[in-house]
Amino acid sequence: MQTNFTPDQLQDPGIARANEILRACVHCGFCTATCPTYQVLGDELDSPRGRIYLIKDMLESGRPADAQTVKHVDRCLSCLACMTTCPSGVHYMHLVDHARAHIEATYKRPLMDRMLRRVLAAVIPYPGRFRLALLGAKIARPFARLLPDARLRAMLSMAPKQVPPVSRNDDPQTFPATGPRRMRVALLTGCAQKALNTDINDATIRLLRRLGCEVVVARGMGCCGALTHHMGRVDDSHHQAAANIHAWMGEKAAGGLDAIVINTSGCGTTVKDYGHMFRSGPLAGQAAEVSKLACDISELLVRIGLPAKKPQGDAPKGLRVAYHAACSLQHGQQVKTAPKDLLKAAGFEVVEPADSHLCCGSAGTYNLLQPEISSELQKRKVQTLEAKAPNVIAAGNIGCMMQIGSATGIPVVHTVELLDWATGGPRPRALA
Repeated sequence: MQTNFTPDQLQDPGIARANEILRACVHCGFCTATCPTYQVLGDELDSPRGRIYLIKDMLESGRPADAQTVKHVDRCLSCLACMTTCPSGVHYMHLVDHARAHIEATYKRPLMDRMLRRVLAAVIPYPGRFRLALLGAKIARPFARLLPDARLRAMLSMAPKQVPPVSRNDDPQTFPATGPRRMRVALLTGCAQKALNTDINDATIRLLRRLGCEVVVARGMGCCGALTHHMGRVDDSHHQAAANIHAWMGEKAAGGLDAIVINTSGCGTTVKDYGHMFRSGPLAGQAAEVSKLACDISELLVRIGLPAKKPQGDAPKGLRVAYHAACSLQHGQQVKTAPKDLLKAAGFEVVEPADSHLCCGSAGTYNLLQPEISSELQKRKVQTLEAKAPNVIAAGNIGCMMQIGSATGIPVVHTVELLDWATGGPRPRALA
């Protein structure tokens, strides 16, 4: 794609990166075939190619974002299926993230939009606040139909019926390996996950210790910054990310780190991109080191290997598991086979739904800010999963688990819960 940025514009690192990405695009349209919003809406401007044209025009002209550009960029899930499909290697993620930052800086949203986004940014990344909000939503749910805004109704409907008690495993501490220590790893405990489902981190810690890992929950670590990053709130996301970089580099200096383990794939995609986020600042070197150490829990488990001769748990052999591939894992991190291979090695029968490359509609806060499109994608995803008649659905991202679980009676668990169960851990609570 031909671009016409001025030399002065290209002095901006963000514009220079956008220029590289735009020039890689050859207008082929392959991305439209795998874009969920294009499939639902059928509008070229709701495809990656259409959004690229809008973003190019906005950035080249140097003008503030307009309502049309904002509408279509807001409708993007950032599922990144287009990046998997693109034959030219267009790095759409960096382009749309830059566009969102530009929108946040130059466009004044309607009052209700501004209020909702501020509330989400001020609540979800902080587990204590989020817990209180979930309890409030539980109380208010019977009155949801009285709310005039569909987004408010979606927020109430997505709140779980039960908020789990706080797990003290999420506090800063070090868990020694069971038996000889093979490696020392830091665990990102997440923010929303700590309020929504404490079983995931508990199972991760048990499994890693069983496999010879010393597991560190670093002091000073918090939200990865993904939520605010994808809302274009650059200062917020960089502040949160910088805190994690300092926390993990402190642990690395104190006792060494072989990996930073992440069991929420939406967080993993962002942490692996810290090197890009901080590429031109004083944290560039440390951010790049964190990105290099970061890995999804399934990647680390493949590296270590499941125990071959240790006593197995009471997980029934051949339990039929429908594996849902989270977009942030299969497209954002290109981790596709590891979770399925691990589940098969643990004795489960693994099936995949049709169109497994398509998003479930969760996408961070997307299901709260774009409830109509999200609901359609949720319905399609649940139909394809239920068509496989599984005993349980497994996923590697808390957002997907909540989105799918709210629309099906089939139990939904994290992949690591099944692997923990199969190697000596307790039965996942969702299956009890």
